Amino acid sequence: MAQLRQDFPEFEKRRTAVVVVGPESPRAFGRYWADHRLPFIGLPDPRHTVLKLYGQEIKLFKYGRMPAQVLVDRSGTARFIHYGHDMTDIPKTTDNFEMIDALNAEPRPEAGAVPAG
Repeated sequence: MAQLRQDFPEFEKRRTAVVVVGPESPRAFGRYWADHRLPFIGLPDPRHTVLKLYGQEIKLFKYGRMPAQVLVDRSGTARFIHYGHDMTDIPKTTDNFEMIDALNAEPRPEAGAVPAG
């Protein structure tokens, strides 16, 4: 989270929302967010609803929910998913910026346009 906070201005420059999903209760999650003054969106997921949607694993012998990162484009399509094997297996933020920049460089269809094909 410290790295996300440090790099948050770079996400903002790219008009990219950062959403962190955590397994805590809404109360505990909200308290953590307030205590640490995190500038991005936090979503408590104590019932693992979001976890199940994206296929994220829980490994009881490795302290619970493994880290995962999902990069979703503006149309709502998951364009990159990384499932960590342990708590340190997290892609570099610079790699995320490269993917975001590539997505932002892709031409977008005009509003109301029907894709060819």
